[in-house]
Amino acid sequence: MGWASIENGALLRLAESGFDVFLTRDRNLEYQQNLTTFDLAVIVMVAATNDINDLRPLMDAVNATILTIKPTGVSYVGN
Repeated sequence: MGWASIENGALLRLAESGFDVFLTRDRNLEYQQNLTTFDLAVIVMVAATNDINDLRPLMDAVNATILTIKPTGVSYVGN
């Protein structure tokens, strides 16, 4: 989508215009941004790395969280 160089607040604004849920590994995001101002649910995946082998085991929990998380909510899945 060409969003690789876009950071935090601007990225969340773009994401809320086309998505319901934002997945990230950034554990500090909720302290850096006022997430209640975005019409977007945030799921933070707690894993050792961005490697698919570390993230794949979290997907069942991510999918379950997607079913219950509300816009402006933040949930952590993983370790």
